[in-house]
Amino acid sequence: MTTLEMRNVTKVVGRETHIRDVSMTLERGTLNVLLGPTLSGKTSLMRLMAGLDAPTSGQVIMDGTDVTGLPVQKRSVAMVYQQFINYPTLSVWENIASPLKVARRPKAEIEEKVRHAAKLLRIEKMLDRTPLELSGGQQQRTALARALVKGADLVLLDEPLANLDYKLREELREELPRVFAETGAIMVYATTEPAEALLLGGNTATLHEGAVTQFGPTLQVYRKPHDKLTAAVFSDPPMNFIDVEVKGGRVWIGESVTPARGSLSGLRDGGYTIGFRPNHLYLTPEEAGPGHIELEGIVAVTEITGSESFVHADYANCRWVALSHGIHEPEIDAPVRLFLDPDRFFVFERDGSLVAAPETKAKAA
Repeated sequence: MTTLEMRNVTKVVGRETHIRDVSMTLERGTLNVLLGPTLSGKTSLMRLMAGLDAPTSGQVIMDGTDVTGLPVQKRSVAMVYQQFINYPTLSVWENIASPLKVARRPKAEIEEKVRHAAKLLRIEKMLDRTPLELSGGQQQRTALARALVKGADLVLLDEPLANLDYKLREELREELPRVFAETGAIMVYATTEPAEALLLGGNTATLHEGAVTQFGPTLQVYRKPHDKLTAAVFSDPPMNFIDVEVKGGRVWIGESVTPARGSLSGLRDGGYTIGFRPNHLYLTPEEAGPGHIELEGIVAVTEITGSESFVHADYANCRWVALSHGIHEPEIDAPVRLFLDPDRFFVFERDGSLVAAPETKAKAA
C-alpha cells in the first residue's frame, strides 16, 4: 500500500522556522486536509511532501523508501494551486495531455485518459478551446484534469477553490473527493476554512505556526480537539474562551456564579478555561434551551451577512462573537444579554489540554 510518512520534519529558513517537527502518515486512497490560517505552514508542508523543498532535518518516506533528497521530477506527484496555471496558447486538450506527452505515453493512451478526465470534470465539450476562452471555474477544472491524468501517487491541492465564486466552490467540493478517489492516490488538500474541511471529510491536520497540533479523522478532530489551540483553529470565527473557577460544585464565570452543569459537572475544584463556538453563544434564552446560563455583555461590533449576524460582545475582559440567524442590530456600547448552554462547553486545563468535550450528538455539532 502506498504511504507517505513525515518523520520529525523541520524546515528552517534563515532565522524563521516554517515547519516544526511534523510527524504524520498518509495512506493510499485517503483524503487529507491541511487546515490552518494563512502563514500557518500549509504550503511549506506541501512543498516538502512534493520534493520542491528539502527539510532542514527529518525524513520524508514514500512506500518505505527515503525520498528526502529526491527532487520533485523523480517523484510521482501532481500539484494544483489556487491560481489557474494553464498554458495560455494551448487548447484545453493539449493542456490536459501535457504531462502524458512529456512522459512519452502512447497516443491511444493519451486520448483515452484526456477524454476520461474531461468527462469526470465536465469539460469534455471545451477541449478545443484555449484557457482564455474559459471561465475561472473551467480553467481550474482544466488544471485539475491535468493533475488527474498524470496518475500520480500523491496529489497536492493548495487552496484550489479559493479564487472561485461560491457556486463553483460548492460544485467542486462535492466532485473532488469522488474524482480523485478513483485514482487511489494520496490526496492532500489545503484550506483556511473549517467549514470546507468538514464538507470534504476524510482526515484533517490542524496547523499553527508550522506545527501540526492534531491529525485524525475530521469529525473526531472537530468534536474532540486535543487542546485549546486546535479548537481555535477548527472554528470560524475562532472559538470563544474564558477562564473560570470551579469550587464545591459551582462555577465562577466572570462575576456570575452558577451550578457546575453539563461539561463542567464532576470536575475537581480548580481553574479551567471553557470554550464554546460562536453559534453556541445565544442572544435569546429560547435558543440556549433549559438550564442555560445568562450573562450581560457590552456590544462592540455588529456584522450582518444577510441571513446571519455576527455580534461581537465584551464580557469580563473577553471579546466574544455570537453567530445568530436573522438580522440583529444592537447598539454599539449597549448592554446585551448573552446565553450559554453548559452542554456545549469544551473544558480545558489552564495549560490548554482538553479535559471534557460536549457529548457526540446532534445537539453538540
